[in-house]
Amino acid sequence: MVEKIYVTYNQIHKLCQEAAPKILNEFKPNLMIAIGGGGYVPARILRSFLKQPGSPNIPIQAIGLSLYEQLSDGGPVEAPGTKVTRTQWLDLSSLEMANLIGKHVLIVDEVDDTRTTLEYAVRELEKDVETARKEQGRSEKTTFSIFVLHNKDKTKKGHLPAEMLENDRYIAAVTVGDVWICYPWEAEDIDEHDSMAAKQSI
Repeated sequence: MVEKIYVTYNQIHKLCQEAAPKILNEFKPNLMIAIGGGGYVPARILRSFLKQPGSPNIPIQAIGLSLYEQLSDGGPVEAPGTKVTRTQWLDLSSLEMANLIGKHVLIVDEVDDTRTTLEYAVRELEKDVETARKEQGRSEKTTFSIFVLHNKDKTKKGHLPAEMLENDRYIAAVTVGDVWICYPWEAEDIDEHDSMAAKQSI
């Protein structure tokens, strides 16, 4: 039976608060991209702790991705599988993509499980920004970094750029075993969820 761990909103708030100084000092992000739906809450909390006096709030843009596993008959089934599809993406024909050129972009998600989603997000965003940069004749470099609440200590199917890992542009607030993480935004009964969280320590 897979072990479950319950995480509260307060715990997530504190994880973001604790990670913020390192993100500010090392990444210096001026834009965040939240991977939906798990990246929305930590991205919004982080924004409060990344705000600098006299500077505007860091903008948050959103992308949506789903993981699918191909069946033998060709039909997809939603599962922690191997194929990633876009359900929401930045508009390549508008200022959304141009605004990424030359920026320090922090990609935020709740969990790094198989790494398939993160690999897809980084690869496709890098490719799309490079296309936009060439189309506009600009030379500025865009730097991507990653923040996740939880990294599962397991063999990953996906891979991140070596340059990103070598330059410490990946932060996981907590590394856990290969467990089932129950996030509060998934709870039908938040009081019961918090009660379960109070009975454990992670």
